[in-house]
Amino acid sequence: MAVGIFDSGLGGLTVLDEVARSLPELPLVYYADHAHNPYGVRDADDIFDLTVKGTGRLFDAGCDLVILACNTASAAALRRMQESWVPRDKRVLGVFVPMIEALTERQWGDNSPPREVEVKHVALFATPATVRSRAFQRELAFRAIGVDVEAQACGGVVDAIEDGDLELAEALVRSHVEALKRKMPDPQAAVLGCTHYPLMLDIFQQALGADVMVYSQPKLVAASLCDYLQRHSKMYGSGKQSMFLTTGNAARVSDQATRFLRRKIEFVAA
Repeated sequence: MAVGIFDSGLGGLTVLDEVARSLPELPLVYYADHAHNPYGVRDADDIFDLTVKGTGRLFDAGCDLVILACNTASAAALRRMQESWVPRDKRVLGVFVPMIEALTERQWGDNSPPREVEVKHVALFATPATVRSRAFQRELAFRAIGVDVEAQACGGVVDAIEDGDLELAEALVRSHVEALKRKMPDPQAAVLGCTHYPLMLDIFQQALGADVMVYSQPKLVAASLCDYLQRHSKMYGSGKQSMFLTTGNAARVSDQATRFLRRKIEFVAA
């Protein structure tokens, strides 16, 4: 009954943590592609190939449903995977849609035509590849009209977080928020379009100001997954054991992940 969670690094652990809280009996298999991290600076074909390889490994581990907890993979590879690669008896879901549904106040699975929503000015903070893909704007257009999105590519933030240099990560976040506000001085809402960024949520909020609603993914994705599995119980995979897989150095990644989540995490080679 395992569900797979894919990421290029450790950011997806923020999603895994919330899913584990919501579904404590559900085995979760986490795949981190540290050998090729970060994805945010790669081209779309490269991201597609790497994401397919990692997702295939999760299918092999008994996961019929895989969440791409990497926004870059969701933006650059998901649609192509769903259209040309995912087997009929498997599902691969991204992390953009639950966040957009919350932003536009649409219930899960609401496929009615796009309509005007209260929020008109949205700041998007994401990796360079996610920003280039314009996937967020594309998905938003399916659900809302009249929304102005200003995107800011946040170079360096993921690397700083993965390296445990939170002082540098904070400085970079403040710099990127300043750059965004030069383009959009008064955003009504801000979207953290990378699963690493929830670790910097307070810094984003401080830099943006208390009147800006900041949307972060882990809780929204966990709620969406609970709803999805209630409606599609057959998507529980055959896997029965939780595990953490990495294409990088397992001992080093385990140490990083333990600091990241502040609890013992042990990765093994993928």
